[in-house]
Amino acid sequence: MACKCGVYYYTLNAKASFDRDSTKTRKFFLRNVSLIRMFTNGFFRSKWRSIAGNRRIFSMDAREKSRSTILKSSKDKRVPIFVMMPVDAFSIDASGSPRIRKIKALTISLKALKLAGVHGIGVEVWWGIVERFAPFDYNWSLYEELFKLISDSGLKLHVALSFHSNIHSSNGKSGVSLPLWILEIGDVNKDIYYRDQHGSSNNDYLTLGVDQVPLLCGRTALQCYEDFMVSFVDKFESYIGSVIEEISIGLGPSGELRYPAHPFGDGRWKFPGIGEFQCYDKYMMEDLKMAACREGKPQWGDRGPQNAGCYNSVPSGVPFFEEGQESFLSDYGSFFLEWYSGKLICHADAILAKASKILKKYQENGQTSVMLVAKIGGIYWWYQTVSHPAELTAGYYNTALRDGYDPVVSMLSRHGAALHIPCLEMMDSETPQAYLCSPEGLLKQIQSVSKKRIINLIGRNTTERLDKVSINL
Repeated sequence: MACKCGVYYYTLNAKASFDRDSTKTRKFFLRNVSLIRMFTNGFFRSKWRSIAGNRRIFSMDAREKSRSTILKSSKDKRVPIFVMMPVDAFSIDASGSPRIRKIKALTISLKALKLAGVHGIGVEVWWGIVERFAPFDYNWSLYEELFKLISDSGLKLHVALSFHSNIHSSNGKSGVSLPLWILEIGDVNKDIYYRDQHGSSNNDYLTLGVDQVPLLCGRTALQCYEDFMVSFVDKFESYIGSVIEEISIGLGPSGELRYPAHPFGDGRWKFPGIGEFQCYDKYMMEDLKMAACREGKPQWGDRGPQNAGCYNSVPSGVPFFEEGQESFLSDYGSFFLEWYSGKLICHADAILAKASKILKKYQENGQTSVMLVAKIGGIYWWYQTVSHPAELTAGYYNTALRDGYDPVVSMLSRHGAALHIPCLEMMDSETPQAYLCSPEGLLKQIQSVSKKRIINLIGRNTTERLDKVSINL
């Protein structure tokens, strides 16, 4: 199977520092590693407590000769390696049915990975493929065939239930849309998607405003997600806990718990823009109005902040993200950000409550344990400002004066879910100083709160790194 060069994925021990200046520390926690690149995505796991054993996830490439793939932890234990299945491993045929591309080549690749010492494969399970044509019309045939191939190769599975579209991020090539019947509803009612202050939207993910509104052929969005998860578990029950060791639940764009404040692929945003608040669909606006009335300030519910700039603004000169009377520090600013971030947390809380209930019997059974996972975005630009504007527009009420990730992690802890984060390979010294980036600061903060709340921390690289520095990380 033809696979693009992948990103490197690595792990840090629970006590490891994110200080990239300590070469000695980096080598200690990643000694005896042979990196073999293969798939385009992957992730690592760093345990604060043991749920599913001691394992780490890397990216590998079949084009390199097989070498030792044993990764030793700080206690010299063998650490399993996982790789991620690329989305272009399948295609939609003329009849609209999903098909595995180059199945013979894929089978050979899977066997080669097993021989190379790989432990398992990560697979995205797309809502837009399985329930593509009509409500409740679930077609699991692609994943039945794929999971059997992986299992027969002696490999384990990490599954990501994906309720988003990747059409924009893939430039339309080999991309997966939302279910076609959802798109038909969206053609009539665009308010089922997130909207910005200009009324612009995209169909990458349903707005959380329809979580409790039965607009989707008589169902709410939460019911659609729940029914999909139930169908998945019913279909693959025999794999869960034995072959399937981890299930990640999609919570937003790219599967991450965040608002689409920085939409790439449609021309509205480019790095390092602060982004825009995404609360202007009519369902979220109705909720904002009710929240403002409860606060005794009905005028606060008319709209979001009107002095918050636009997608490609920088913080300087944008009143809401400075420290004046009409800023994020004002009574109105605090009210809006509490509501905006709180709705996002409630969205994840509701979905994960359903997921944990569905998976409860597997999580309680020591013989068939499966890990529940939630992803967040790595918004690291403007992190060194007081307001952290790019994080605020994404839905993380995190500033120099407030820890916005603690409420998120606390919610995950209630459901026994692990936290999955990106940009693990990034260094402050390699980011543009003018944009006040700090991926290391962000990771340290999340590491700290994850340890405090005693949850598992999982992660992945954001970009491809092939240099010696990345190998030594």
